[in-house]
Amino acid sequence: MMSAAHNPSDMRHDWTVEEVASLLNMPFNDLLFRAQTVHRENFDPNAVQVSTLLSIKTGACPEDCAYCPQSARYDTKLEKEKLMEVEAVIEKAKAAKAAGSDRFCMGAAWRSPRAKDMPYVLAMVKGVKEIGLETCMTLGMLDDEKADALAEAGLDYYNHNLDTSPEYYGDIITTRTYSDRLNTLANVRNAGMKVCSGGILGMGESQKDRAGLLVQLANLPAHPDSVPINQLVKVEGTPLESEGDLDPLDFIRTIAVARIMMPKSHVRLSAGREEMSEEMQAMCFFAGANSIFYGECLLTTPNPAANKDQDLFRKLGINSDHHVTKAPRELDEILAQPMASDAMFYDASAQAAQ
Repeated sequence: MMSAAHNPSDMRHDWTVEEVASLLNMPFNDLLFRAQTVHRENFDPNAVQVSTLLSIKTGACPEDCAYCPQSARYDTKLEKEKLMEVEAVIEKAKAAKAAGSDRFCMGAAWRSPRAKDMPYVLAMVKGVKEIGLETCMTLGMLDDEKADALAEAGLDYYNHNLDTSPEYYGDIITTRTYSDRLNTLANVRNAGMKVCSGGILGMGESQKDRAGLLVQLANLPAHPDSVPINQLVKVEGTPLESEGDLDPLDFIRTIAVARIMMPKSHVRLSAGREEMSEEMQAMCFFAGANSIFYGECLLTTPNPAANKDQDLFRKLGINSDHHVTKAPRELDEILAQPMASDAMFYDASAQAAQ
C-alpha cells in the first residue's frame, strides 16, 4: 500500500520500485477505483484525446530494437520508403483533422535526423501547424541544437520512449543506451517542447521491470505530458516474434498505476490495440487511459480502423461532442494510399548507412 503521507493524486517524483510493485499487486477492483478517482480529479472521464500517426520515412533504421520491424538488421519484408515530400504530409494531416484527430504525429525510422533532413522536417511542422493541428514528431535522438530548431518551428510534442526498465533494457536494444534516451528527453524539455515518453509491455519483462519503467517516467524532472503504453506487436522476422502473450489484466494494471503516478499526464493506449477486445479497451479507459492513435496503421503495425474506434466511442459515450467532418474510413484510405511517384519523396535513404 502507498504511504499515508502521500495523497494518491500528488505530483510526486520520488517513487521507488518496491512502492510501485505494491500498487501493481493491489486487488484489481481497489486499484481501478483508485485510478479512476485520480483520473476524475484531473480529466473529463468521458473524453479521449485523438492523434493520428504517419510514417514519414519507413524502414532501413540502423538500430537493433528487438521489437521493431523497421530495423535494417531484421528480415521483416518491410518495404523501405524515402522521406515523404512536405506537401504529401500536409495532405494527410488535412484528412486526419477532417476525420476527428486533434494531433498529427510524424515518425521517421532514423537513429537521429541529419542536418540535411532538418529543413524538410521543420517545413512539415510548420505546415501541419498552419492547418490547426497539434504537432508531434519521433525522429530518434536529438541534440540540443536540433531540439531548439524543432521548438522554434512550433513543434508541440516530441516522442522518445524509454521502452522498459534500465535493468531489462540491454535485452531489448544494444545500439543506444538508456542515458542516450534520457538525454534526448532532457533536450526536448529544455527546448520548451512537451515530452511524450512511455514504453512497451509484453517483451518478456518482469513485473519488476514494468514497475521500473514507470518509476523512470514518473521520477523525471517533470512528468511526461503524454505517456504511451504499448502492447508488443509481434512481427515475423524480429527477435520477439515468438514472445508469449501478455495477460490483459497485467496491461490494464499498468495503465491504472501510470494514471496514479502521473495524474496530470495523458496516458495513451497505443500500439497493440488491434489485438485488444472492446472490453479490454473499455477497461483501459476506465483505468485512466485517455488518448489513442486513430487510423488503421501505427507506423508499420496494424491499428483499429478509425470508424471502428468511432463505433466503440459511441458505445462508451466517449467524445460525444467530437466534431467529425469526414467519414473516418476515408482517413484509413488516405493514410494507406501510396504516393503516386518518387517525386513525392525526398531521398534520405543514405541515413541508414549512418
